[in-house]
Amino acid sequence: MANENVSVVFKLYCLTVMTLVAAAYTVALRYTRTISSGDLYFSTTAVCITEVFKLILSLGMLTKETGSLVKLKSTIEEHIIFSPKELLKLSVPSVVYAIQNNMAFVALSNLDAAVYQVTYQLKIPCTALCTVLMLNRSLSRLGTRFSVFMLCGGVTLVQWRPAEATKVQIEQNPFMGFVAIAVAVLCSGFAGVYFEKVLKSSDTSLWVRNIQMYLSGIVVTLIGVYVTDGDKVLEKGFFFGYTPWVCFVVFLSSVGGLYTSVVVKYTDNIMKGFSAAAAIVLSTIASVLLFGLQITFAFASGAILVCISIYLYGLPKQDTSRVSRLDASAESKQKLISV
Repeated sequence: MANENVSVVFKLYCLTVMTLVAAAYTVALRYTRTISSGDLYFSTTAVCITEVFKLILSLGMLTKETGSLVKLKSTIEEHIIFSPKELLKLSVPSVVYAIQNNMAFVALSNLDAAVYQVTYQLKIPCTALCTVLMLNRSLSRLGTRFSVFMLCGGVTLVQWRPAEATKVQIEQNPFMGFVAIAVAVLCSGFAGVYFEKVLKSSDTSLWVRNIQMYLSGIVVTLIGVYVTDGDKVLEKGFFFGYTPWVCFVVFLSSVGGLYTSVVVKYTDNIMKGFSAAAAIVLSTIASVLLFGLQITFAFASGAILVCISIYLYGLPKQDTSRVSRLDASAESKQKLISV
């Protein structure tokens, strides 16, 4: 899919938007949880609103894809209203993604945006492991394994002596933040591979699958609001503490989740790896300026290792089958010559 004929300008556009969304989301979320003045909003409601916006955007994309309201109605009836089993199937990643999104709020309430951005790249080996276990694929390339070990080593350096932010005055728990990232990474790997497996099991439209998942996601996140902050929400209101910055975070989360499908379609692994590395750099710069992040040698070394490992992981695989065929052919010719 990534090799479709599109202009370099469009690919650069995809790369730029993906990088800015990834960096801006972590920095803005960190800002709303630590620096922004005013009453602190309920993170569970923000996750729920995000699911609602994703559903609306997916409905818009499905309307464009079907081309008419009549086809849209028949598609919704066929795949959603009269397909309870499919909704139940997509409820699995809905629950996992809901946990992941809530863990992001916990992590960024306790860790700097740059530290979060680097550590979150552990989703790469986690996704690779889930791919092996769930899709029966193999990590045959030596470079892939080496990049995974390098990434883990880089994250270890970053967490060994975490950089501190001098402008953040609230009490933080770095251990809780790291645990939250670990849970989010596991959820990201499992849900991503599960959703890929569902997509490839049928010819159902991506936007239909998204709608099925977000419908379940809204129900799951509403339950999360009730269980976690039910009494406080009833007392203070669903949108208590919301500011333009909070709305910006919800917007970035909504658009970023849907934009991933466009990026996967039109860019390759090298560009996505470069985007992840650029997002780390931008998050670090923003953290220094906004939160007074003090860069340590361990953090800088770990971040560089992570960026290099992301690039190595995205390198295309060599077609060894063709090489082996050429070698066999050359060997046969040599035998004929010797005879």
